[in-house]
Amino acid sequence: MNKKILSILLLLIIGFIPLLDLFHGGLPQTHDGIDHVARIANFYENLKEGNLIPRWAGNLNWGYGHPILMFLYPLSSYVASLFHFVGFGLVDSVKIVFGLGVVLSGIFMYLWVTEMFGPLAGLVSGVLYMVTPYKFIELYVRGDIGENLAFAFVPLVLYFLLKSATSQKQNYRIGLSFSVALLILAHNAISLMFMPLFLFYLWYLVRNKKNLLIPILFYFFLGFVLSAFFWVPGLLEGKYTLRNVVTKNGYLGRFVNIPSLFYGIWNYGGTGQFSVQLGIMNWLALFCSIFSLFLYKKSKEKLLVLLLLIFCGISLFLMLDWSGIIWSKFLILQNFQFPWRFLAIPVFVTAALSGYLVSVIPQKKQLFFAIPFLILVLFLNRDYWHANGYTFKPESYFTSVYYGTTDTGESAPIWSVRFMEHPYKYPVEVISGKADFRVGKRTMTEHSYDVTVQNYARLRENTVYFPGWVALVDGKETPIQYQDPSNRGVITFDVSNGHHSVVVKFTETKFRFIADMVSLAGLLFILLTALKFVI
Repeated sequence: MNKKILSILLLLIIGFIPLLDLFHGGLPQTHDGIDHVARIANFYENLKEGNLIPRWAGNLNWGYGHPILMFLYPLSSYVASLFHFVGFGLVDSVKIVFGLGVVLSGIFMYLWVTEMFGPLAGLVSGVLYMVTPYKFIELYVRGDIGENLAFAFVPLVLYFLLKSATSQKQNYRIGLSFSVALLILAHNAISLMFMPLFLFYLWYLVRNKKNLLIPILFYFFLGFVLSAFFWVPGLLEGKYTLRNVVTKNGYLGRFVNIPSLFYGIWNYGGTGQFSVQLGIMNWLALFCSIFSLFLYKKSKEKLLVLLLLIFCGISLFLMLDWSGIIWSKFLILQNFQFPWRFLAIPVFVTAALSGYLVSVIPQKKQLFFAIPFLILVLFLNRDYWHANGYTFKPESYFTSVYYGTTDTGESAPIWSVRFMEHPYKYPVEVISGKADFRVGKRTMTEHSYDVTVQNYARLRENTVYFPGWVALVDGKETPIQYQDPSNRGVITFDVSNGHHSVVVKFTETKFRFIADMVSLAGLLFILLTALKFVI
């Protein structure tokens, strides 16, 4: 226990070294950093207004609103909102989440690898997993808060799979459910990418005790139930967006060439410019693991190592243009957008294999391998953990109308324009007839007006329509038109003569409500199960 505590403290110290630039004032200049802050500002405002599952970003898209929160991984936004609630600024809250993603990834990798190969092996794997070039692409180049956080939960799922297969304690299976849910909520694409590994690893663990397969699978898929409020609407209502249009053939011209996997000049530019190298020490761990299969033929973990190597090889292949025919045939791959995104798998696998290498060395000699290995990991990657510069924006920049959608248009409704490109003058307009109006309550998901109509009027509510928006005139729902060529994609509706109270609000569709209830049922099941074992 003392060794584990010391190892975790050492991981924390090492993990803070590449995070020092986050303590600098301002936001590191990255591709998506500012957009993430703007999304989280809208997310937090929803929470303040009582929307526990934020789905609509009212201030995005030049103030016309956007459904991006429905399709965007929410975990990082929940965590950042928590830190913002206790007093941190929006930018600092985002930086804290970035830092947590790095440090927790090392700690959770340590926990998993320690269970398999011992604490020294866990330490080596944890450090390599934290301090690898692609991590700093996520942190200081792309600024991808979701992927960065998702890296932490991949080894946590594997840890609880292992503990569930080797212990009868119910808390490990409950931990498995929550870890799967957290991974899905952290980043849907990364979670999908690693699902085959989880299932193969489960098979590996229970291949000789098949009676455990169904109980563990039940709690594994309970994680999908807990996160259903997010992924079910995202999956079923994605058909209303430009997702497939925007991502179709987006992979073309974005494959990786083999030399760049070994080395690339560090660059803060976009796709095709920033480095996609795996890392020297990662390659060393990979090649040494392949060699170990022949050197240590009686290793009890040989099958696991072989599975990891195959998984790694497939992912590397999918990054090369040789796999173009596969990308063209499977639309689900195109939703990943960038072939280099599969680098996440070799990063994880090579970190795990570095711990395996420690374990096959005679115990008295393990330190002679581990210490130089860790020193080289830090030394060779030392130039990558720095920000390119900093952006300084006031809080009001993120909390007021944001002149952008914070995505490339994939979340835009198919009946609207991809980007609105200019703010509106008034939140509601009279496009035919004659009417006067006074703006009342206006929140992220509810807009109210007092309207006096002198001549049968048609109103334009300057909000992009998405399923869930309803217009209520004197409490009664009135039909919405959102495909008027002159008012493409925005809400319009008719109001008769007289004085009226008008409310336009965003509600839960049947699909969303059912998904919410499914997640709630899953949570209640887990709470009742835990209570049963406590009593």
